[in-house]
Amino acid sequence: MRVLFAAEEDAWGGILAKFRQALPDVEFVAAGGYELKTLAGFDALIPTMSRVDAPLLATADRLKLIQQIGAGLEGVDRQAAEARGIEVANVPTDISGNADSVAELGIWMMLGLARQAKRIPEFLADRQLGGPIGMGLKGKTAGIVGLGGLGQALARRLHAFDMTLLGIKRHADPAVAERHGLAWLGTLEELPTLLARADFVVLTLPDTPQTHHLIDATSLATFKPGSFLINLGRGGLVEREALLQALRSGRLGGAGLDVFWEEPPDPADPIFAQNVIATPHVGGMTDVSTQGIFEIACDRLRRLARECG
Repeated sequence: MRVLFAAEEDAWGGILAKFRQALPDVEFVAAGGYELKTLAGFDALIPTMSRVDAPLLATADRLKLIQQIGAGLEGVDRQAAEARGIEVANVPTDISGNADSVAELGIWMMLGLARQAKRIPEFLADRQLGGPIGMGLKGKTAGIVGLGGLGQALARRLHAFDMTLLGIKRHADPAVAERHGLAWLGTLEELPTLLARADFVVLTLPDTPQTHHLIDATSLATFKPGSFLINLGRGGLVEREALLQALRSGRLGGAGLDVFWEEPPDPADPIFAQNVIATPHVGGMTDVSTQGIFEIACDRLRRLARECG
């Protein structure tokens, strides 16, 4: 059996080496990047960040499985794949430990922004004690936009900081609000209400036609002045130029970004000169999460290998 790994050899924490060790009879081929030209000759595809559209799928001559290492399948044309009899599978965040790891990164970003982490080296260099003055999370309001596995994991942890929690969900069910201890729950159409009240807005959504550029100049104008935006979902949720202008004007106090409008992002992008804490899409890259994802994906590939004989 041959499996195409749509990334560089050592990407995503070296998970490819783990697959090779666990499945020595399977041939794994690293694509060397995210731009795929053909799927011919492969039984399975691990797409990572690649776009898998109908024209690419038309090149597949024996593909049986598209197995994502994570939850994100936005780049895969699932309808076209299923029409060709190709199974499409992901690893849900709530069973792999991924949601827990990403939620922890989100809280780290919240704390870093609240405590002015980017300014701390200045005070150390100047041998100044007692600064910069930070913001406590206690008593502040966090707005979680998206209450899937990640949003729920974040809500559970933020309660420990004595924060007021607001949420956005496709369907605003009062039972969901009660179960997760939310002071308010609305739909996407009611997003401006959350933005006007939250000190921290955390995005945990996929990038879909409904949510693409959800955060643009219009929505940023409704943010509480000086509040913080944290994007743990997908880069396409945020319109880059609008975010840059909101940071420059001071409308936003800062931003935490683990995902970007292009990946990898340009390190010289002027947005990084603003009050931004940025990480290279590492929310799920922990020992707990990668092991959980690996085990589930490996099991599916092992089953396919048995079927292929």
